[in-house]
Amino acid sequence: MVFTIAIVGRPNVGKSTLFNRLAGKRLALVDDQPGLTRDRREADARIGAVPVRLIDTAGLEAGSTGLTARMREQTQAAVKQADLVLFVVDARTGLVPADEIFADLVRASGKPVILAANKCEGRAAESGVYEAFSLGLGEPLPISAEHDRGIGELNDAIERALHSDAGAAPDVDDSAEDDEGIDHPLRIAVVGRPNAGKSTLVNAILGEERMITGPEAGITRDAIAVELDWKGKRLRLFDTAGLRRKMRVEGKAEELSVGDALRAIRFAEVVVLLLDAENPFEKQDLQIADLIVQEGRALVIAVNKWDLAAEPQARLAELKETCQRLLPQIKGVALVPVSALTGKGLPALMRAVLAANELWNRRITTHSLNRWLREVVDAHPPPAVAGRRIKLRYATQSNARPPTFVLFCSRPNAVPDSYVRYLVNSLRDMFDLGGVPIRLHLRKGANPYAKES
Repeated sequence: MVFTIAIVGRPNVGKSTLFNRLAGKRLALVDDQPGLTRDRREADARIGAVPVRLIDTAGLEAGSTGLTARMREQTQAAVKQADLVLFVVDARTGLVPADEIFADLVRASGKPVILAANKCEGRAAESGVYEAFSLGLGEPLPISAEHDRGIGELNDAIERALHSDAGAAPDVDDSAEDDEGIDHPLRIAVVGRPNAGKSTLVNAILGEERMITGPEAGITRDAIAVELDWKGKRLRLFDTAGLRRKMRVEGKAEELSVGDALRAIRFAEVVVLLLDAENPFEKQDLQIADLIVQEGRALVIAVNKWDLAAEPQARLAELKETCQRLLPQIKGVALVPVSALTGKGLPALMRAVLAANELWNRRITTHSLNRWLREVVDAHPPPAVAGRRIKLRYATQSNARPPTFVLFCSRPNAVPDSYVRYLVNSLRDMFDLGGVPIRLHLRKGANPYAKES
């Protein structure tokens, strides 16, 4: 069992900066704007030789209704889940009433607590460190997460807490870690426009209220990763911020959120593009789909709020026809109606995701490819350019993830784009590669299997 550490405190005390510092990489969004973190983010790290799980939480605020209350519930859930609470205060600002209120909350949890007085990079922070003694959570550790000061002492304090908790510091099994590197979880990113229901869908798949949801658009900011087991398959699910048109992105917080969502797409293996059944295939949806294809990710389209659809069968047929017409570059992509609110369609969606991943990893034998090449050229030979025929000699698959092919020909620069599209569509139809991007590279060269003269 992995030792879990929850980092809590009021907004803008540097929790996410400390989370990134302990994790050893930039995972959580960081900015001077208070309240940037909303959902709780998790990351695996090591303190000494012991693996731990870090949880970054939303800033605790005193509100009892609306979004603030839902953020507070997520933080309380993190404290309940944790083996150790890392309570962070701002030493430069000094204590405020909110610090005392939430120190009582942490103390009432009964969990071991380490008190960290952050932002101690100057003399102005000395009085704040002394004030922190009054919280009754033990001696405060002066640190600066941003400038990497006091982090070694903090790690030592965490290690002592690890070893004082019976069974919290298991022997490290390096071989198990190596196996995880080989058999990593399938990475799935859920993306779409704001308020399409992405967080609600992720919660429905997980079977718990893991992500903050609500009627307000733009609640999610970080790309939050959560692992789960789906019928024996290990998955890592990324909930992302809504992607709006670039001209409508407002403020630093949304810019950071969009950047995090784009990184989630680049590092995913399968991307679920979530559409709103009431307004599907808007311009922004098509641009997101095109971005996913350009990044070479496998794509599955889910149409949410299907419980509100009138005449669902006719509506589904209409949407499939629209999808094929508006997204010809990803012909054959799976389109699955779902209701994140009721859970309807989730098994079909997950089957489509796993099937898309299999296609994305597919390899085709060289013999099959060259048989296809002969047939496709016989059916529709390449056009003559400047009075000279183009000879297509040999095809092979150079890579998967996505399927990537190399076609050797006499004059690669002379092959018209329309004929390249014909070849790609033929590849997709012949080898059942619907829903995954196909890369086809033309190269000049002779057939290596041709007989020497």
